[in-house]
Amino acid sequence: MERWDIALLIVVSIQATLVAYVRQPRAKALLVTFPFPFSLAYLSVGRPVDATNVLGMALLLLFVHGVRWLHVHGKRHIVLAIIAAAILYGVLGAAIARVLPGGGWVFWTACAAVGALGATFLHLQPHREEPSHRSPLPVWVKLPLIAAVISVLILTKHWLQGFMTVFPMVTVVAAYEARHSLWTLSRQIPVVIVTMCPVMIAMHLAQPHTGPYGALAVGWLVFAGALPVAEWLKHRTHTRYALAVGSEPAQYN
Repeated sequence: MERWDIALLIVVSIQATLVAYVRQPRAKALLVTFPFPFSLAYLSVGRPVDATNVLGMALLLLFVHGVRWLHVHGKRHIVLAIIAAAILYGVLGAAIARVLPGGGWVFWTACAAVGALGATFLHLQPHREEPSHRSPLPVWVKLPLIAAVISVLILTKHWLQGFMTVFPMVTVVAAYEARHSLWTLSRQIPVVIVTMCPVMIAMHLAQPHTGPYGALAVGWLVFAGALPVAEWLKHRTHTRYALAVGSEPAQYN
């Protein structure tokens, strides 16, 4: 592994472990939102932000709803559901990366389409109360298991190209740990999309002038402004739905 691969392994393992030990479903979902894996995978892959990064978010949405559907409706074991959805992400991502030109009008079309997809899901998917859950395993058992899973996922970076930056590394673990609250987890992915589309646009515009480190710094500044807006939009959807059914909207943690 190269240095950024090692950094990615360490940071993703820590972030995924935090997801495992946080009890509240909304807190688990919020932890998935922070783009530490994206940042380090971007440096690890060594490619400019292009359409593959953006389209990866659509596959991320497909992944989490695929896990939810297979486990909740298809009655499949959560591990089998996660493996099947992860393989689907990998196969689709690798296939698209081989044939898709990343820049120019393709990038801007992908931004418009994926941004609209995220905004639509954010608008239409209502809040549901789901049970809390915290991993019963001690951290010295959980952390090595998570690190082993992430190590395998990192090996796919050369085939996935830009799709690797939004591959559900943390979400693979989060889907298992949030198996009792998959609706809440799936509802957070549109927040990721609405937040990260402006981040990727800013990085795409900045990277020819600033290089990867400067582009990443610009991206984090945009992220800091975009996340509160996306969370407000999600809360507004929840409030509107609660008023429509005549209940009191719950407060977000």
